[in-house]
Amino acid sequence: MINSMEIYDSSVNLYLKDIRKYPVLTPEEEYKLAKAYKERKDIAAANKLITSNLRFVVKIALEYIHYNVRLSDLIQEGNIGLIKALTKFDPDKGYRFISYAIWWIRAYIQSFILKTKSLVKIGTTQAQRKLFYSLAKTKREILKLSGKTFDENASEDETRMISEKLGVRVKDVVEMEKRLNNSDVSFDATISESDDRTLLDKIASDEPTYDEKIIKEEEENIVRTRLVEFLKKANDKERYIAYNRLMSDNPKTLEEIGETFGITRERVRQIEDRLKEKLRREFADLQPEY
Repeated sequence: MINSMEIYDSSVNLYLKDIRKYPVLTPEEEYKLAKAYKERKDIAAANKLITSNLRFVVKIALEYIHYNVRLSDLIQEGNIGLIKALTKFDPDKGYRFISYAIWWIRAYIQSFILKTKSLVKIGTTQAQRKLFYSLAKTKREILKLSGKTFDENASEDETRMISEKLGVRVKDVVEMEKRLNNSDVSFDATISESDDRTLLDKIASDEPTYDEKIIKEEEENIVRTRLVEFLKKANDKERYIAYNRLMSDNPKTLEEIGETFGITRERVRQIEDRLKEKLRREFADLQPEY
């Protein structure tokens, strides 16, 4: 297991000192540089955009050090995600570069953690990755309803509730708990004598920092803005299905929508499938590949 001295090595201290010299850009400066890179592949502009956001990558990387991975490795992976984000970024969408880049930074860091030797095979499928990052928080919420503490075992009913809330199979929940408990990193160990939360619970904390709240709001704004623009281009049936089925807390059935438009249930299903595919393409750049 990596000790704290290995996590915070001297090279990181030098790196942190070095990146402080790069100024934070104004929205106007950032837009001009992003346009220069997008339109002319201006390397100097790209360099300024990247270096001005390196400190933010460090902030994100610090959120993951409790996985017992070297901070320098996390920063390196986050920087790769930052660079990848720039190649995909469209400054005319109306939001800041870092608000877009955070999707890529986190994706590359999380992918690295899942591939590192201490966590090998711990999360290779989509369900396993979702469980890895959400299990602690969800388990705490479910057990709290039953008056249990985090370190107590979940009953079969509670495990089923966890699986339903996360949208995964019960067997995936059980298997992930076994993997986390048997991994080289002690996820169930408490953080310190004064903090009885586990390491995994720390990562899944439901108490976001101010910076995290701001970034979360900007992330949601990106999705909301893109969705509004997408639905403007959709036809009447697609918009109706989006609002009354895909985005509704009480979705209408295929039959109900069919009656509204005088079409068959099967035809509604076809329109819905086509709409989902369009949405996947629309938001493809917010689903980083690594």
